[in-house]
Amino acid sequence: MNRRVLGVVMALLAAMILFECVVLGYGESPRAVLRMLFEGTWGSGYGIGQTLFKATPLLFTGLAVQVGLRAGLFNIGAEGQLVVASFAVGWLGTKLGGLPAPVAIPLLLATAFVAGAAWALPTAILRLRQNVHEVLGAILSNRIADALVAALLAGGAAIKGTVHTADMGAGCMLPRLGAFVPALGASAASLALPLALVVVAAVLPLFRKTAIGREIVLSGSNPTASTAAGVPVGLRRGLAYVASGGLAGLGAAATVLGYKGYYEQGLGSGAGFLGLAVALLGRGSFFGLALAALLFGTLQQGGLAVNAIVPKEVMDVFAGVVIVAVAIADRWVAAVPPVKTPAAAQGAA
Repeated sequence: MNRRVLGVVMALLAAMILFECVVLGYGESPRAVLRMLFEGTWGSGYGIGQTLFKATPLLFTGLAVQVGLRAGLFNIGAEGQLVVASFAVGWLGTKLGGLPAPVAIPLLLATAFVAGAAWALPTAILRLRQNVHEVLGAILSNRIADALVAALLAGGAAIKGTVHTADMGAGCMLPRLGAFVPALGASAASLALPLALVVVAAVLPLFRKTAIGREIVLSGSNPTASTAAGVPVGLRRGLAYVASGGLAGLGAAATVLGYKGYYEQGLGSGAGFLGLAVALLGRGSFFGLALAALLFGTLQQGGLAVNAIVPKEVMDVFAGVVIVAVAIADRWVAAVPPVKTPAAAQGAA
């Protein structure tokens, strides 16, 4: 088995064991909890739709984190980038009036990308110009994003007496998948999901098939050698981080354009941080990221389904354990020497 896949399998097994221990600690049956989780997620059309909805912003933020990792940068600022982009989309959507969907939706998607990228830019500058670690810059930017958006909402961007903007025009909304697949019912899954899959499928190959993409990867893996080869390392890494912020901002397509139709304080909260887990589990592949997003989307929706017998935060514990377990399993698997086949051993001799 591939070592990277082995690390993920080991991490999931460890997380599952701890999950069962936590459930037993509440005096409940792990089997009963898992049954309820399945019934509330993949056991009905509505549950499937809600799971797909929860997974959609995670695809965007997971891809965003992965793009940063390719450049050797850890983007934990996806949370703030998504907050700022979601607010920008919600606010602009109220100003577009009766614009038709073919005009309004591309404009709003571009706004989401630009807003997320712009919010990532200061952290990239601090990292590459002043050598301030991007994790510190991102933590600061996340807090500022929350405070800034809250201040804007309180300052008149929100409807008086609420914490959300006014409704956007009908042309600003992405259609729900239930309109095309009636079995999904009134779930919040929308065309943001196929959009996310298209974006992931389009972005990942760029690191192999374009010169700039390859330079970004080289700059992240070996900056010294890249500099000696004439690659503008700072520019390439900065470009990757800013693009990462833009991709995180596109998560607003699922929450604002495909679901609420306005921005509400706290909308999409947690998607930025769970994007870290999606990127770590996804291993930089299309199917890996998609499956990881589905896993954590299932846990998010499943937390609501099992809340009647155990706190939904148990699912948050599971997600956190997966992240830690993946990191530990990766180090453990990397430390184990490869097993040589007889043919390989004979060749080495």
